[in-house]
Amino acid sequence: MASTCIQIIEGNPHLRSLLSWHLQQAGYRVNQSADMMRAKETFQTAQPNLVIMETELADGSGLELCQWLQQRGRPLIMILSAKSGEPDVVAGLQAGADDYLKKPFGMQEFLARVEALTRRNRKITAPVSLTYGDLNIDLVQRRVRFKEQFIDLTPQEFSLIYVLTQAEGSPLSRADLLRRAWPDAIDNPRTVDTHVLSLRKKIEVDPRQPNVIQTVRNVGYRLNIERIQTTNGHHPVGIGAVNAINAVG
Repeated sequence: MASTCIQIIEGNPHLRSLLSWHLQQAGYRVNQSADMMRAKETFQTAQPNLVIMETELADGSGLELCQWLQQRGRPLIMILSAKSGEPDVVAGLQAGADDYLKKPFGMQEFLARVEALTRRNRKITAPVSLTYGDLNIDLVQRRVRFKEQFIDLTPQEFSLIYVLTQAEGSPLSRADLLRRAWPDAIDNPRTVDTHVLSLRKKIEVDPRQPNVIQTVRNVGYRLNIERIQTTNGHHPVGIGAVNAINAVG
């Protein structure tokens, strides 16, 4: 269970704190967000396994946030809502939620539903670390090691290199990178270029002649998997995936 990270998105500070406390007592790692803007930022940095969210947020619709989450890794989603009509429940499930809990609810039922969702996910738990030759990405600590040296990355730089690794060498356009790696809608492709340049300065031997993050003319960028893989040509290895599954159990 120690590897299970839960994000709570709830505008009511008392309920948010109460749920967080009970989940932490049950052994989960918990991040809290009060609104959609902070929720997106937290999701990008924490990459939770389960998102527990209210549908009525101060700055947007929880159903829209469900759809946004599905485009960025598809965590498990539990909706908490005072709207208990059948159309509301159906709308929540169709938006991407895996469970819909009507307010008010008992804490025992809440914890049982959380346990059921995380139990469902154990067999497909994502690896806690990805390794591409000399490049290791720790998805729990959110840090990167390259050639046995830890690289000091900002949260946005980490999200960017993570998205590039997920593409497994395929080129991604600047629009794709903005959509997948940035918490908010941004339409300025120069933002991507600026962060790629910053990443290159940290991981390339010669940032002026990049070998790790390559520019693909008229497309965008790709991670040069062939360059950083070891000579045995293995595909990315999920380090600790089995341990993560056992830890959750």
